[in-house]
Amino acid sequence: MNRVDRFFEITARQSTVGTELRGGLVTFIAMAYIVVLNPIILSSPKDVTGQSLDFAQVSATTALAAGTMTILFGLIARLPFAFAAGLGINSFLATTVVGQLTWAEAMGLVVINGVIIVLLAVTGLRRLIFDAVPMQLKLAITAGIGLFILFIGLVDSGFIASTKLASPPVGLGAGGLGSLTTVPTLVFVFTLLLTGILVSRRVRGGILIGLVAGTVVAVVIEAIWHLGSATEKPGGWSLSVPTLSGSPFAVPDLGLVGDFSLNSFSRIGVIAAVILIFTLVFANFFDAMGTMTGLSREAGLSDAQGTFPRLKSALIVEGATATGRIGRIHRHGSQTCALPI
Repeated sequence: MNRVDRFFEITARQSTVGTELRGGLVTFIAMAYIVVLNPIILSSPKDVTGQSLDFAQVSATTALAAGTMTILFGLIARLPFAFAAGLGINSFLATTVVGQLTWAEAMGLVVINGVIIVLLAVTGLRRLIFDAVPMQLKLAITAGIGLFILFIGLVDSGFIASTKLASPPVGLGAGGLGSLTTVPTLVFVFTLLLTGILVSRRVRGGILIGLVAGTVVAVVIEAIWHLGSATEKPGGWSLSVPTLSGSPFAVPDLGLVGDFSLNSFSRIGVIAAVILIFTLVFANFFDAMGTMTGLSREAGLSDAQGTFPRLKSALIVEGATATGRIGRIHRHGSQTCALPI
């Protein structure tokens, strides 16, 4: 245990093994939603050939990538950050890129993006840019990412929805009609308030308690009233129906691992492919900067300029993980910060 403590600098960070274990559990629970949400985003649209990704395969690959990259980051960068698929670049791929390419070709662009990010980190250029960006801008990026995930959460909970109008584009309640009286919306408000109260009162595991309590309430309500999905019944659940069904054990289908192609240059042309790659690199580069700045500050690891120990190693590993995921969710100590970037 002393070797583990020294290697991960647990005591040096004024933490304890118990705190880290609790934080890991909370992080796992808080990150688990991405195993469902990421497949929803990526398996819904069809690519240029009319093919769509398999939901189960995307889910299994999402879980594998998150676990593998989190372990690598912990062992190499020795920082308490966890990785998983995010929502920003994923949404960009699903809504923009796959309309022009196949899914394999789109993922090929993501791999190229990761290679470029790694090269920038290895050469030290990424560190130079990181240090040159003003602290206020880094914090602004962090806040923007937080607002983005807030918006996604409000949509997924059914608290707001598209009005299908040019103005206003969104409104309160299901269908954006202004009604907040549905049971799922009330469950969302209950869970949010409970979690907020527990966290503000510094209750240990407050986020975990709030998530578990909200989940239990939702499962009980669905078992009694059978609300179903909002796509089938008015007033139903917006994202997924909270039911206990199927087996908790299954063999994962990892058929998508390594499934990428570099044929995008011939399909849409070199210029168009380069523009898409630049967009991915730009978003990946600055989103990671904002996220790492916010998390390192929250964890008490950064200085006044936003730098933290083993920054170069962190940037290299983060870039390498872009070849296996799009986005990150990080945590520190017993508190969780979920940021899709």
